[in-house]
Amino acid sequence: MAQMHDVSDPRNAAILINVNGEMKPRAEAVVSVFDSGFMLGDGVWEGLRVHRGGIAFLDRHLDRLFEGAKAIAMDIGLSREALVKRLYETLAANNMHEGVHVRLMVTRGVRSTPYQDPRVVVGGATIVIIPEYKEPDPAVYERGLKLFTVHVRRGDPAVQDQKINSHSKLNCILASIQAIQAGVDEALMLDPHGFVATCNSTHFFIVRKGELWTSSGKYCLGGVTRAVTLEIAREAGIAAIEKDFSLTDVYGADEAFTTGTFAGIVPVREIDGRVLNCRGPTVERLQRLYAERVERDVGSQERP
Repeated sequence: MAQMHDVSDPRNAAILINVNGEMKPRAEAVVSVFDSGFMLGDGVWEGLRVHRGGIAFLDRHLDRLFEGAKAIAMDIGLSREALVKRLYETLAANNMHEGVHVRLMVTRGVRSTPYQDPRVVVGGATIVIIPEYKEPDPAVYERGLKLFTVHVRRGDPAVQDQKINSHSKLNCILASIQAIQAGVDEALMLDPHGFVATCNSTHFFIVRKGELWTSSGKYCLGGVTRAVTLEIAREAGIAAIEKDFSLTDVYGADEAFTTGTFAGIVPVREIDGRVLNCRGPTVERLQRLYAERVERDVGSQERP
């Protein structure tokens, strides 16, 4: 059975990757071993979805990127407009218009020596743009995901603020490893108080008695698809609530789903062995509304 992230495409062998403004063949797209991202996970990133030649919700993604860079006192070195231009230049160089996922990565740059102190950085930020033909397995929208609650928890902001989409993802990777070993698709993670926080790479929602619930957001990334989902639900008259809730609430839910830039809204069929109504009426409605919102967003964009 194909996994959610089994999305290899032979066309990706010939893609050009943008490394600091230069287009490089995949095999030649490299950064220094002294780069801050490789050495220390010091940087921020965004995953972007290309649809009909546009980048869905690009303004929101760039807001998060620049806010994250400011939070870690990192100068991206490009204006917002220049970064947008570089993104679309990369898509044009690869003649990409649809079914594409872009990873935009910005690190603090090259260090003169392996050391945490950012004052040893020499030169500007490293900016890498990787566009790939990448789409989720269509069957996952019917089959749904299996989740498992892992022991790895989301930390509080004083330890590592989850609002920053940083390159330091070891917390999520450890959760993913436990989920893989449990034979499921994704890890469900709790916050420091034992309430449901998020999944390791997506956000998590449940439907109970016609209401849509997601976490308070205190211990998870400010997800773009999460925010859009809350907006479209409220516009459609669905009560959408951000709150603390426990696994007991999850096990008794009518429906559940995850959200993310890569796959949008994906139903969940099982959590810790409890079977849910997979792709129930609320999930189907939200998937349709989300697709309409993506169309409207890319259709209204001004592109360089």
